Amino acid sequence: MVFDAHLDLSMNALDWNRDFRQTVAHIRQREAGMTDKPDRGNNTVSFPAMREGDIGLCVATLIARYVKTSNPLPGWHSPQQAWAQTQGQLAWYREMERAGELVQIRDLEGLERQLTEWPEHRHTIGYVLSLEGADSIVSLEHLDMMYESGLRALGPAHYGPGTYAFGTDSTGGIGEKGRALLAAMEAKNIILDATHLCDVSFWESMDHFNGPVWASHNNCRALVDHNRQFSDEQIRELISRDAVIGGALDAWMMVPGWIRRKSTPQEKGVTLNVLIDHLDHICQLAGNTRHIGIGTDLDGGFGTEQGPADLDTIADLQKLPDLLSQRGYTDEDIAGFMYGNWLRFLRKAWA
Repeated sequence: MVFDAHLDLSMNALDWNRDFRQTVAHIRQREAGMTDKPDRGNNTVSFPAMREGDIGLCVATLIARYVKTSNPLPGWHSPQQAWAQTQGQLAWYREMERAGELVQIRDLEGLERQLTEWPEHRHTIGYVLSLEGADSIVSLEHLDMMYESGLRALGPAHYGPGTYAFGTDSTGGIGEKGRALLAAMEAKNIILDATHLCDVSFWESMDHFNGPVWASHNNCRALVDHNRQFSDEQIRELISRDAVIGGALDAWMMVPGWIRRKSTPQEKGVTLNVLIDHLDHICQLAGNTRHIGIGTDLDGGFGTEQGPADLDTIADLQKLPDLLSQRGYTDEDIAGFMYGNWLRFLRKAWA
């Protein structure tokens, strides 16, 4: 079984207009010749592909950035618009639940039920709802509403400056609003996703948050020197909090010198083994394999043109056990990486 801790399912369904009930091949055929998105026709994720790859559990996101006038990044022009966008994404998840494609995992009982039922049925995929970037949280009352809707993990920032924290390619602290958000999250036992926090916001968040912390999709700065990756010091901090870090499969995060729209996975040697290089680095810092997992970010705005050359669809995650075994990982290590470490984390957080 695979637990993928970061998939932008609703973004693909609504922003990319992909019907995830179809096969990857069908979606690619429909997108042939389209140029509005860089990854058209290169998608890797669909529900049939997830089932083929035994992905029985995932963390699935809501995402909608609010951008101020001075912010050149794409996004919504008010927090209320961003909120409405997340509610549309939430409505899609609900429809997929009604169709029997997905089941939302909110607590330990739901998690254990999915683990019991998946081996026999292997159809309904369990998902933990996460919010990537908190700009759509208009007020802490809106956080309450999201919690009631099943939100169980939250990353305060995405790219650039945000309302509650600063994210990738920006610099700044969490401020009063960020501290209030973290306090409210801690009170509700919402998991803090440290992914995308800039260094200053990362360390301030660690100082102010005492609840469960994970990093759903992050790689190592020691291997790819960019602020999007975690430094060894940050990784050690996460290890000290018993966090799990999900290895991401976006090529520019895997190898140095990637040039978007120009580099190819083949010429840069991007394969699933490169992911294992990042995982190895975390294991060496930890002295064990308890803090690594999968957080692919597949189809998070990129497809096969910017992913491992040996991955055609998400089902190819099943190549990882053999690759890990060849690198000296034991069966117990491999099971922990594929699903067990995330399960241990959630069982502890939700006990």
